[in-house]
Amino acid sequence: MPAKTLCEIVVAVGYGRGVVGEQPLIYAEGLVKRFGDFVAVDGIDFQVRAGEAFGFLGPNGAGKSSTMRMIGCVSRPSGGVLRILGMDPVRQGAQIRARLGVCPQLDTLDQDLTVRENLITYARFFGIPRREARRRADALLEFVRLADRAGGKVEPLSGGMKRRLSIARALVNEPDIVLLDEPTTGLDPQARHLVWERLFQLKRQGTTLVLTTHYMDEAEQLCDRLVVMDGGRIVAEGSPRSLIETYCPAEVLELRFADGTPGEYADKLAGVGERLDPLPDRLLVYTDDGDEALAEVHRRGLIPSATLVRRATLEDVFLHLTGRTLVE
Repeated sequence: MPAKTLCEIVVAVGYGRGVVGEQPLIYAEGLVKRFGDFVAVDGIDFQVRAGEAFGFLGPNGAGKSSTMRMIGCVSRPSGGVLRILGMDPVRQGAQIRARLGVCPQLDTLDQDLTVRENLITYARFFGIPRREARRRADALLEFVRLADRAGGKVEPLSGGMKRRLSIARALVNEPDIVLLDEPTTGLDPQARHLVWERLFQLKRQGTTLVLTTHYMDEAEQLCDRLVVMDGGRIVAEGSPRSLIETYCPAEVLELRFADGTPGEYADKLAGVGERLDPLPDRLLVYTDDGDEALAEVHRRGLIPSATLVRRATLEDVFLHLTGRTLVE
């Protein structure tokens, strides 16, 4: 059989058949999740439109996973309004789950089955006829570049291969929405970029993606819009570029000094740039002009041991909004 192009595979499997129109695929207003006296999600509002990639960012304990579990209809909201594909997840959870694709953070593949059998068996859970399940499995394995592993067992696969197989499995029912929880956690850079490529192709074909991630570069690469959560609330929302422009100047000057602490040098550099952020090993100067800020450092008689001028990133926004304290 001649090799199929990516577009032929995408059309064959049927991605991107989600609801089209003005109504959001996911609508949340005042959404709350409590566990006893603990409020994990504290009255958040957001909407996810058809065909977009929407991200949840936040430190551990921010409420991302609790929100995703409510969207996935495996955890009941404690308050507020949540509608998914126009349906109520409390009363119509089974109907919604049938139209979702879920790629969990931890791979839950069946080690006793072959790669291809994992997809065919999962497809049967949705009532997909065996012949159609085999067709979809073959097309999806081509899509995630695992066709040459179809007859092999799961256990010998690398971490990146298992993630790609989990993504393929999440697509086997031709979902309207794909939920991805930390899709590239633990992968090496090459595997991460291959997963990004597959997800980017899905997005280009109109598939609606909802993901959580701790990788800021991943969010910048994949997300059309995202929310930053902290303490169960949404503290910022927008496209990656709009968030950077709103919360950070254009550039960041990184300064390292051979002696003294960054905090000591921060006192000497007061007024340079819009904001100073002393870290244990370096001092960050947020400014619209990194070269001019460096020139001012030299004018004040300070000689850093190393300097770097770079553009502001989503990670700078994230740390500015949520802080640098480690949350376990």
